[in-house]
Amino acid sequence: MFNKYAMEIKKLKSFNKNDILNEKFLLESKDKMKIYYAPHNEIINKKAKIFIVGITPGWTQTDIAYKTANKGLINNLEYEKIKMECKKNSRFAGSMRKNLVEMLDELKLNKKLYINSCVELFENRDDLLHTTSIIPYPVFIDNKNYTGSNPKILDDELLYSYTKEYFYKEVEEMKDTLIIPLGKSVGEVLKFMIEENLIKKEQCLLGFPHPSGANGHRKRQFAENKEQLLEKIDKYFNSKGSDKFEH
Repeated sequence: MFNKYAMEIKKLKSFNKNDILNEKFLLESKDKMKIYYAPHNEIINKKAKIFIVGITPGWTQTDIAYKTANKGLINNLEYEKIKMECKKNSRFAGSMRKNLVEMLDELKLNKKLYINSCVELFENRDDLLHTTSIIPYPVFIDNKNYTGSNPKILDDELLYSYTKEYFYKEVEEMKDTLIIPLGKSVGEVLKFMIEENLIKKEQCLLGFPHPSGANGHRKRQFAENKEQLLEKIDKYFNSKGSDKFEH
């Protein structure tokens, strides 16, 4: 879809919400819900060992992705390079990434991957990481970031159609990867997929809190679930053989 919107992105002179969240980039509109294009989830890293899944790109990620794409297009970079840079720069950007890395390190995922810290997944060892969202494009309800509820993804025909069209296909490409769902809403979709035998329960780190600063219950949720999350990670890597992840 990047090819379709590249020229419009290149024309952008400013990156306010009004410049991006408008008819030019609108994919779907239903009642108070709007889905817009963003060059955020256009690349799949099929060699990844860790698969982190959010709900949908928020405004912060959307803004960074558009700025990155615009700069790349002006500099005449290849489209594939631009799409990769968009993903690298915008995924879980800001405080969310810091919170995410802290939790992953506390679960000793870095040791399982033979890296010093999971911050490396977003830097020099991004070959180990694939990130995406259940809905790959930004969703807004009343012009606010969609949070995964009201409506729930599985209860909404439009959102679920996007989930099947994009996320299910990505999962198919990432068969044995450790999937880390960020928050309850993503976890609910994965549970449904487990029931449908689309993925294995053993590869899903259910119970992992959403790392957003807006999640005031994050630290409590993490403390409550930490032991079972550690157990799941141990079981997953033991089943794979730890030598597989050395480099």
